[in-house]
This record gives sequence, C-alpha cells and structure tokens, in this order.
Amino acid sequence: MYQFVLFDLDGTLTDPREGITKSVQYALDKMGIHEADLTALEHFIGPPLYDEFSRCYGFSDAQAKAAVEAYRERFSVVGWKENILFEEVPDLLRQLKQAGRQIAIASSKPTVFVEKILHLFGIYDYFDAVSGASLDGKIGTKAQVVSQALRMLHAVPDQSVLVGDRFHDVDGARENGIPCIGVTFGFGGRDELLRAGAASIADSVQSLLSLLLQPD
Repeated sequence: MYQFVLFDLDGTLTDPREGITKSVQYALDKMGIHEADLTALEHFIGPPLYDEFSRCYGFSDAQAKAAVEAYRERFSVVGWKENILFEEVPDLLRQLKQAGRQIAIASSKPTVFVEKILHLFGIYDYFDAVSGASLDGKIGTKAQVVSQALRMLHAVPDQSVLVGDRFHDVDGARENGIPCIGVTFGFGGRDELLRAGAASIADSVQSLLSLLLQPD
C-alpha cells in the first residue's frame, strides 16, 4: 500500500504550458534568441530550467543562470497564474486524504511558486508537505526535491510513490529508492515513461486513483 504519495506539479496536477512557454520565450528574447513557436518550448515543462537552457542552447553556467533569472522576471508576475488545474484533481486529493494517505508535492519549480499555485487553485490544504526547488539553486534536481519531500513526511520508502509525467520524475524516484507512477495526460507520454522505467502507467486521473488506493 502506498501510504506516502508524492506528486509532481506541472503536467501531473496542472497544465502550465501557457505560463512556462511564454516565460521561456521572454527569457530567450533577453538572451538574443527569438522563438515564435510556443509549442517548440514545451520541453521546458518539467525539467529544471537551468538544465534545459544549458542542454538545448549550449549556454555557459553564467548564461543559463541569466536565462533563469530572465524567466523568473515574467513568471513571478504573470506566468504562474497562466495555469489550468486538471478537472478531477481536487476529488483525487480529497479521496486520498479520506483514505488516510499522506501526500506531498515534489516539484522542480521553486517552492515559493508552487505554494502560490496551490493557493490559487484552493488545494494547498490537502498537502502534508510542499517540497520545491530553492531559489538559490542548492536544491533543484528531481532527486533532491523527492528526497526533501520524503524527509518532510518522515516517509517509509517501501510505502512511498512518486506520481509524475516525465522521464526525470521516474529517474528522481529511482534515485531515492521509490517507484514512480507515470501519467500520460501530462507532457511526456507513455513511450517516454515506459523507457524510463515507470512502475505503472495511468491514462486518467481515475485510473491513477485506483493504482494509488490498491491494497498490497
């Protein structure tokens, strides 16, 4: 039984594509790179921003940090609100709490933004812990935020699971010795999640709930 349930945020509980892609577009403009197609920037949804700027544009350490700062200029004002809560999520969280589960967020997004988004959608109080990245970059990888969430919950690893939509969610869970349930209604898709080694796949919020509440 999964007593401790950790959730990724972007692509797992919410659809943040508008706010993230427009903020990345803004940051790239500041760096002298003009990208008109927002769909081409959707790969930024999920992974740490620093890593994606470095990987995709060959930015140096200083350039990647500057791009992240530029991204936050826009995201901190308007981007975090350009977001949609998946319709069945409140009921999912409600049923998990009624079943006695402890739940947490484990997101690569800075904690300050995670908390604002949870309050925006009125779901903050469902969570026993909120683990996000630190603004100074000391905590930022998926493995780090998952580890932090497990500590905050005082979780037992063999009773814990992470729910996420991208391969780095699966990798971050594995590095902490816990399984990952992959959801296909986010941004990674079934093939990506299976290649990464997700323990199970959920194609809907209802099927996810069934997996999370199944007995041993």
